[in-house]
Amino acid sequence: MRRLDPANWLIDWPALAEASLLAGIAVVAALVIHWAVFALAMRVARMSETQTDDLVLARIRRPAQWAMAAISLTMAAQHDKALSEVWEPLAQFLRPALLGWIAYALVKALTTAMELRLDANIDPVAVRSRRTRLAILSRASAFAIVFVTVGLMLMAIPAVHTIGTTVLASAGLAALAVGAAAQPALKSLIAGLQMAITEPVRIGDLVVVDGHTGRVEEIRMSFVIVRTWDERAVVVPTLRFLDQTFENWSGRNEALTGPVFLFLDPATPVEPIRAEFLRFLATRPEWDGRKGAALVIEAFPESIQLRLAMSASTIAALFELRCAVREHMLGWLAQELPGALIRHPLEGVEASNALVAGKR
Repeated sequence: MRRLDPANWLIDWPALAEASLLAGIAVVAALVIHWAVFALAMRVARMSETQTDDLVLARIRRPAQWAMAAISLTMAAQHDKALSEVWEPLAQFLRPALLGWIAYALVKALTTAMELRLDANIDPVAVRSRRTRLAILSRASAFAIVFVTVGLMLMAIPAVHTIGTTVLASAGLAALAVGAAAQPALKSLIAGLQMAITEPVRIGDLVVVDGHTGRVEEIRMSFVIVRTWDERAVVVPTLRFLDQTFENWSGRNEALTGPVFLFLDPATPVEPIRAEFLRFLATRPEWDGRKGAALVIEAFPESIQLRLAMSASTIAALFELRCAVREHMLGWLAQELPGALIRHPLEGVEASNALVAGKR
């Protein structure tokens, strides 16, 4: 084999041509082997009932193609010193990148496959719990893979490796500086992992945080996105859910009890209203039968406060049920007991004050 002289490689054309030819043959052979292996693997994957193998193969196909080409060039460089002198410096930088790419693709493929399997689960709370853990742990794994890959790639550069060795000699000062600079990132990483383990909120939960009510749409290492009913995206720091109080309306399940308040004249008979409320409640498909009661919770000289309590299996069903009951009862009172409704402005103000006092 001819040897390519680095000091005069432009003149040593035969060695350059021989190295280029060998590299081309190695790459073509790697691509052919890659095509044959993946064609066979895809055919076997189509025969299986699960989609996990299809997703994994689709994700790693491109990085595996480049990795096989790199392996083939490395093997060819062992038989040609000219190719080795050109390829080996590049390979020290590319090998960690290709390995990190494959590991990153595997994490994303397995995460997607596990999320698809969750859709068949009939328990919505369990689905939200597992989807939240998958999202957080997959992002943590991806962050770790990228961090390690970039570190290995930088250490392959001689100048960076020398600087790293020098910095490690003064480890005390370096650790202090790196610790101070990485403190926010470490806090976010630890908070994200704690969210995955303790699960104060999950993807899909209905929460009330900082006065905003909405569904948890996305959980990242440093922040959580809450989508409100009017389609606004509220970005809340992850630490907010660990350090302060918030409301989670779907912690264990979405079965809730909700009220409808009626402010009526004190002389209004309550029993007919209670009977009509229970009759109408029994006709609604949203009602799950757990709770249904009409109670006078406040009485004032000018008005009484009647609370109609009802339950539903989901939060959306409870909202629709409350709206339907409110509309029906107001229409029924206007037709059957028109004297029960408060019309005087002063009475309306007093009724509003009574509602505030009742909530307290």
